[in-house]
This record gives sequence, C-alpha cells and structure tokens, in this order.
Amino acid sequence: MDPISSISETAYYGGSQQLKVGSQVDTPGSRLPWARFSSWLECVCVVTFDLELGQAMELVYPHDCRLSEKEKTCICYLSFPDSYSGCLGDTQFSFRLRRSAGQRLSWFGEDDLYNREAPVTLQRDTAHYYGYVYFRQVKDSSVKRGYFQKSLVLISRLPFVNLFHSLLQLIAPEYFEKLEPCLEAVCNEIDQWPPPLPGQTLNLPVMGIVMQVRIPSQTDKPGTSPVKHSHLENLLPAPMLLPTVHELDLFRSFQPLLIHVQMLWELMLLGEPMVVMAISPTVASETVLALTSSIAPLKYCCDYRPYFTIHDSEFREYTTRTQAPPNVILGVTNPFFIKTLQHWPHIIRLGEPKMSGDLPKQVKVKKLAKLKTLDTKPGIYTSYKTFLHKDKALIKKLLKGIQRKRPSEVQSTLLRRHLLEITQSFIIPLERYVASLMPLQKTVTPWKNPPQIRPFSQDEFMKTLEHTGPQLTSTLKGDWLSLYRRFFRSANFDGWYRMRLKEMSQKLETLHLEVICEADLAAWIKDKSEVEIVDLVIKLREKLVKARCQHLPVKEGTFQKLELYIDTIIGSLPQDLQSVLHRH
Repeated sequence: MDPISSISETAYYGGSQQLKVGSQVDTPGSRLPWARFSSWLECVCVVTFDLELGQAMELVYPHDCRLSEKEKTCICYLSFPDSYSGCLGDTQFSFRLRRSAGQRLSWFGEDDLYNREAPVTLQRDTAHYYGYVYFRQVKDSSVKRGYFQKSLVLISRLPFVNLFHSLLQLIAPEYFEKLEPCLEAVCNEIDQWPPPLPGQTLNLPVMGIVMQVRIPSQTDKPGTSPVKHSHLENLLPAPMLLPTVHELDLFRSFQPLLIHVQMLWELMLLGEPMVVMAISPTVASETVLALTSSIAPLKYCCDYRPYFTIHDSEFREYTTRTQAPPNVILGVTNPFFIKTLQHWPHIIRLGEPKMSGDLPKQVKVKKLAKLKTLDTKPGIYTSYKTFLHKDKALIKKLLKGIQRKRPSEVQSTLLRRHLLEITQSFIIPLERYVASLMPLQKTVTPWKNPPQIRPFSQDEFMKTLEHTGPQLTSTLKGDWLSLYRRFFRSANFDGWYRMRLKEMSQKLETLHLEVICEADLAAWIKDKSEVEIVDLVIKLREKLVKARCQHLPVKEGTFQKLELYIDTIIGSLPQDLQSVLHRH
C-alpha cells in the first residue's frame, strides 16, 4: 500500500502550534509588524502526518495569522498529495483555496496600489488564497509509519507561482534539516523585502542568496517580461535572476496536448467546466495553471483549482448532479473523480510524462461515453467542436523542435506568442468597439453631470467585424462570429466588460474634474442663489471624496485647485452659511 493512506473526511485538527517571534516588536511610531511580509505572503504553514489525526497543522507563522479553522483544515488536505499519487522524494505543486467569508483584509485595502498598477491577470486575489507546496516523503525508520512526511506551504494572495516555487526550492530542504529556527530567520528576511511594486526590478535576499525579479506592470507590452540587470555590480553574491515571477514552462504542460491547443484555447476563452486528471499533483496543478494562462492578457474570470481533493469544502458543491457543472477547472489525481465527474462536458486525462527528448504521444479526442473504467487511457473526452481551424504550421514547428531538442524555454516562447496573438486578434475588435461607447470629450461640461457611456450592443458590435474583425490580424480561418456569440454568454466576457466599464467610468469622472477646474466658477456663481451655490459646494466635495477613494488618475494639482475653488466659493457666502459648510 502507498505510504500515504486515505484520510477520513471527519479528521479533526487541533489548534496550530505557534512560534513566538522575539525580533518583531511593534514599538510606538514603528511600522506595523509583518507589514512587509504580508505584502508578499499571508503566512507559512508546516503540515505533517499525525497517526491519529491524519494531516495536521504543525506550525503557522507568523503566530497572529488570521486563518480560520476551516481554512486550516482545507490547507492540511491540499498540502499532501492524494493517496493515489505515490509521490516519494520531494514534490512541488500549487493549490487555490476559497477564503472564508467575512474575514478582514490584511494590511492593504481591496483597491491597493499594487492592484491598480499590476496587470489584471496578476492582481492580488481578495477572494482566494494561493498555496505553494513543497512536500517531502522519504523512508525513515525512526518514525512509526516508516516514512517522514511533511509539507512546507507558502500561503499568498499573489499568483507568483514561479517566484514562490523558486523560494521554496531554496528554503524547504534547509527547513527539513534545521526546522523552526531556520523558518524564523527566513520570515524575518522576507519582512525586510521591498513591497512588490509593478514595473520595479527588486532584489530579494534570502538565506545568503539574492533573487532578482521584475514585477510586471499594466504598462508592459504583452508578451515581454524584461528583467533589468540593475544594481548587479553592487551585489555579492551575484543574484539569482528569475526571468518571470508567474510564468511556468508552458510547453512542458502542453506537450501531450499540442495538436489540440486551438480547442483548449477556445474552451478557456468560453470558461467551460473542465477536469484535468493526472498522475501527480505537480502535473495536475501545472496543467490547470497553463490552461488558465493561455488566454492572457485576458483575465480568466471563472474559478479554477490547480489541485482538488475529495476532502475539499467545495467537493459537494462541485460534484452534484442536480445541476449543470459549475464553470470551474479542477486538477485532480484521485481515480474516484472519473466516476464522480463523468457527467462533466470536458475531461483531460493525462498519462505518464515522456522523458525529455522523446516525441510526446499526442492524446486523442474521445467521446465522453467511453470514460467509464478506472484504467482509462489518456485523452481529451469531449464532444466540443472548435469554431476555428488548427494552426498546423505551429504544431509542425513545435513537434520538429522536440526532434531537434530545441530548449523548452524557446518552445514555450513560440507557444505563448501564438496564444497571445490569437487572444489579441479576438479581443482588439472588442476593445475598439467599447472605446466607441465613450462620450466625446467635448460633451463633458462643468455644469452638468458627465454624459452616460452607451450600452454594449452585441448586434452593433457584430456589424463592425466585417471591416475591423480578427481576420485583419490573424491568419486563422473559421467561424469567428459564432465564437464571439458564445463568448458573450461566458463569465470571461462579463468580467472583461465590467473591468472596462469601471475604467471608462473613472476616466469620465477624471475628465469631468479636469473640466470643472478649467471653468470660471467665480463667474458662474455671480447670478446664482445661495441654495444653488451650497448645492454646488456639496457636489464638488462629493466628487473630491469619490475621486480620492477610487484613486482616480487625477493630478494632485487638480485636487488642490478644486479645494481652493471650494474655499473661494464658501468665502463668497454669508457668515452663517460659511460656518455650516466648514463644519461639514
């Protein structure tokens, strides 16, 4: 029997042991303890295997972390490979966990500086935690079960999968040797890191090594992730350069699926329910993350679970047959899911990964009805018919690259560029149409509320495609119109449109403030009644508060000018009214 046994769903978790920190003292006037740490990580957890409890939380660090008991329970289950995975040695994988309702945010507000400047695909997640796991299972005769089984887990709200897995590769082996003191030292080092500012190249020291990373920004050109080699000459030892904080080896994940890249891209674009069945949590989680990133720079707005087990708190919600499967991608390893989820419309079954250099056997598309037995062959089980044709030239190029032993990074770049180009070809006509819904600048006047943004009309948009459609930028043939119609029914369209609407509304508010500042308010109030002037003061104040709360891209000089206007207008009123307005 596999060394990890199946765990009872009713296993109880006691309170986590807490590690006290001597070096962090919140003295008057100092910054909040762990504020910098919290801008990167929520906490670090150690999950061990207890003979009586099953998976149990051995340690949560820092000790005042706000994880709920339900979250701790879920983290325990998700931090160990499923009993069917048979992972001996060291294993790394990721999971995503729904946060408990009603929890306060950490040190930053929901609309914090990072989220305002980061690409939408990399924004800090307010509803979920990401878990990055380093699991070790080795034979150990001193342990009753005969095996040492422990996971070091980083919990964050940042989807920096490459950065955090690289960090774990540095700290986990050391932690398993030296335990708590090592972890305390690492956490204190992370608490000295600069915050993750988009557009900045940062040096992050940990355990005598400096990791150099660049945090992507909204202003970056899609498809590029430059790491500026700044400050290198002053750093000893030479830094470990990470080319990206978030991108995985896309080609490795797609190797057995290359001839179906077009189909998978469409399924992701449309937010279709999907199960990825793999032999290990590493393959399952990397494949799910590769799939969700395939439509970048468009944000994947549906739910996704890179690694999912039968003990997950959403298990019943996701496996019920009384309603259609939810729009979620699940990465699983337990064969039990073949039976439980066989009614799902799209199932990817992956076999043993091929050795590097071998031509990967491409999985076939099969009918869902054939997904019955536990020894199911690898394949994509779906009845989906693609709207667009395959790019045969790309597939041929990638397969030839395998034969010629082209580096995986180069193959990934080719694949990522192809996916980026079709996503951009699809989204640019939508962006262009939405921009046309914005009122003309000359219609924004200081004495009226800003004009309304015109509503999105699907029919009107479809008429624009003849002259400005994706055929202008893409060589792919097929039924683009039907793909758009299906996309309009997806959560990805809804999420994209809401973000664009918010951006346009804020732009309109900003324009309105700037127009007000250019207006001659003193001349306007000359023939106005006191009631109208008081009403103007109240409205201007409301606009100022709203602009500051929403962090509108308004120059500080505009705010100051407006505040001066308000003071001048109040000064023109009788003394009693001035007193009332100054009090409010």
